[in-house]
Amino acid sequence: MYDFEKIYQAKSIADAVAALTDDPQAVVISGGSDVLIKIREGKLRGCSLVSIHGIPELEGVSLEADGEILIRPATSFTHVSQHPLVQKYIPMLGEAVEQVGGPQIRNIGTIGGNICNGVTSADSASTLLTFNARLDLQGPDGVRQAALADFYRGPGKTDRAHNELLVGIRIAKADYEGFGGHYIKYAQRNAMDIATLGCAANVKLTPDKKRVAELRLAFGVAAPTPVRCSGAEKAAAGQEIGQELLEMVAGKAMEEVNPRTSWRASKEFRMQLVKELSKRALKQAIIHAGGQVASC
Repeated sequence: MYDFEKIYQAKSIADAVAALTDDPQAVVISGGSDVLIKIREGKLRGCSLVSIHGIPELEGVSLEADGEILIRPATSFTHVSQHPLVQKYIPMLGEAVEQVGGPQIRNIGTIGGNICNGVTSADSASTLLTFNARLDLQGPDGVRQAALADFYRGPGKTDRAHNELLVGIRIAKADYEGFGGHYIKYAQRNAMDIATLGCAANVKLTPDKKRVAELRLAFGVAAPTPVRCSGAEKAAAGQEIGQELLEMVAGKAMEEVNPRTSWRASKEFRMQLVKELSKRALKQAIIHAGGQVASC
């Protein structure tokens, strides 16, 4: 049994915002793969729910006139990973959400819920950080935009006000065009498990494909929130592709993360994962961007 007081099915975005404004204790539910678990565990016992499931304006992926990719938050992981625009322009995001849970979870879970949960293990979060994703948040006073990098305020905490809805996830053309990316998730099991550590690398190479023009490197479960490694990124700019680059980026990344010890893994083990996964993810990202990394 799920112990909640009531559920209201919103008819539109504005209707959902109004319902949240009227009920300061209400919880937004879409796919429900996370909210229902919290209710069953007693963390949200007796809450009221505002459902945004089935609102057309919150579903789908589109390409704007300026080349910006717009992902609506109620789009399921399955639809994100299989969408032609994602596969063509930002395949790393498809790779990442394809590793969320099992098929049943991916069919009902939404990318917006994955972001708004605020958990550091969210597979989409570190990946979207490397695309400099921006969020559209709609409240009673209209729509405001926030950088995903500024959205996370702490474990399970985000910049979304209670009566705001995430209504869009935006990736500018300049933030995906010419980039090659790769996401690696390490978990205790190969399927249906949350990440022990997640690593996303996104790289643009110089025209001759011999050097790094720009690197973006992000981790999940390496800090209280998903985190970018700006020091490693700056150090990589202009560097020649090779094993020395991989080792240098890995070393810099280890200086910028702060994983914790949990029942899933010790801090020391997660640090080793940061070192190894950053090298593997960057190497594959370079290959996807059209470059080559000679073997040792």
